[in-house]
Amino acid sequence: MEIQCAMTVYLLKKGNSMRSSSNAGRPWTEPSFSSLILKIPMEQVSSAPSAGVAKRVPSHPLSPLTSSEIINVAQLVQALYPASTSLQYKAITLSEPPKAQLVSYLEAEHNGGRTRHVERTAFVCYYIRNTDKLHEAIVSLSQQKVTSNVRLGPNIHGPGDAQEILLIEKIALEDEAVKAEIAKLQLPKGTAVISDPWIYGSDGVNDEKRMYQCFLYMRDPHNPSNTNSNYYAFPLTISPVVDAVNLKVIRIDLLPAGADQTVKEPQPFEIPPPNEYDPEHQQLRTDVKPLNVVQPEGASFKVTQVGETGRVLEWQKWFFRIGFNQREGMVLHDVRYEGRSVFYRMSLSDLVIPYADPRHPFHKKAAFDLGDAGAGVMANNLKLGCDCLGSIHYLDAVLNTDKGEPWHLENVVCIHEQDAGIGWKHTNYRSGKAALVRNRELVVQSIITVANYEYVMAFIFNQAGEVKYEVRATGVVSTQPVDDGVEVPWGTTVHPGVLAAHHQHIFSLRVDPAIDGHNNRLIYEEAHSMPRSDFNPHGVGYTVDQTLVEKSGGLDLDIEHNRTFKIQNTAVLNP
Repeated sequence: MEIQCAMTVYLLKKGNSMRSSSNAGRPWTEPSFSSLILKIPMEQVSSAPSAGVAKRVPSHPLSPLTSSEIINVAQLVQALYPASTSLQYKAITLSEPPKAQLVSYLEAEHNGGRTRHVERTAFVCYYIRNTDKLHEAIVSLSQQKVTSNVRLGPNIHGPGDAQEILLIEKIALEDEAVKAEIAKLQLPKGTAVISDPWIYGSDGVNDEKRMYQCFLYMRDPHNPSNTNSNYYAFPLTISPVVDAVNLKVIRIDLLPAGADQTVKEPQPFEIPPPNEYDPEHQQLRTDVKPLNVVQPEGASFKVTQVGETGRVLEWQKWFFRIGFNQREGMVLHDVRYEGRSVFYRMSLSDLVIPYADPRHPFHKKAAFDLGDAGAGVMANNLKLGCDCLGSIHYLDAVLNTDKGEPWHLENVVCIHEQDAGIGWKHTNYRSGKAALVRNRELVVQSIITVANYEYVMAFIFNQAGEVKYEVRATGVVSTQPVDDGVEVPWGTTVHPGVLAAHHQHIFSLRVDPAIDGHNNRLIYEEAHSMPRSDFNPHGVGYTVDQTLVEKSGGLDLDIEHNRTFKIQNTAVLNP
């Protein structure tokens, strides 16, 4: 089930009537955020702080692949080919056990029963290097053999990888024809030109090959040694297209900078002033007093290491496992509250950023950031710059390089607590006495950098049985050149000669609910006014109607009727 709206989830348990509250959803637009909300109305409790990390326990079927397992999988796949055949690995990751098998394993595990053996398997996506031969394989680590190896058909392309993207940048800038076009700009000597490769967007026109569209920028030519220069303030009108198989520039597009499709040969470049974001180039505020977040007894959560790569997190009645993979980044499994099953699995599935400029080649700018690259691959080292405060715990991850070797990523997930203001308050106006409870939250967060953009993505839990998924967009807008004095309806001029095209950020969550078991349903509620009648003479009456979602499909928000989505288990009532 993939959800792109806010929703409220209820647990029902026999004996009492259901207490509820609704949470109307809204589309995600900058700088707002999307949220998936789980509400379990229960008493709020506190517990004594515990140590941040517990002792290590044996591995688990949901633990990500270890370094040695990644090496082992690559060797088993390579053994299918002659030793001289070079493979380009896009992903070597855990192939999660079948749900039907794992559900019984988890229930036995939580109930103290005997768990049955679960086969350990890996999913592999790879190319035969320098060809268009894309394969997907399943490797049994338990049996030490490749159980499935399928070459995918035409027009199916694999994602980029970190090593490939850097190589594409180099190829674009070292091409002699590209250098000749750049020379026409007559840039100052020593100017550093930068290439941003984008996976080539499909438009049905000569797009069968796997290609990259590279957009060129330059650092501030008056300070070219500044490697942190905001080169998005200097977009160029030259855009090489690189064949990702032959690793050659196959075409050079010239970008329209006017109000129509017209393109011009590169002319001597008029250099605008820089527009730097680095703090050392800013006049910072001097009137801000220190604000310290201190937890002298440490955090109240506990992280248990499970084998080499698995982690279990416990906090304020919450229990869940944290995984990490190339495509989705962080993944939550087996989410439980006070021992009750809530979610089998939660992750971000993908996000797409369609841009509004209809002109070639900008119309191809529609990045699928997870499918084109991967949230795991693009994850930041959060110790280098994170908005976490207080007592913080970091998690590392292991992915793979294009050669099938382990790639260690440090501090890609941070865990911390935060005060989120008032959780509940009431004042007895007769006595004047106020009762108040603070809202403490647990944040499990990752930040990814996708060229110009950063996304701050967090699962946020609180003491009232609520979990939210929050995304914040930051970073720098993707820019393109625009002529002086030109205004277009599909973008905004943000700096002299610099246009930022309108665009959207659309997120797709993968949510597998398991509220008190797996017999769940999805409904939506809507508020409808009652017709005027003798019973409703003033027209103030309205009803809340439920509709059961019985088939897969797209469902929109309906603000006019306050449409609210709910996942329910109708067989169990909340206490």
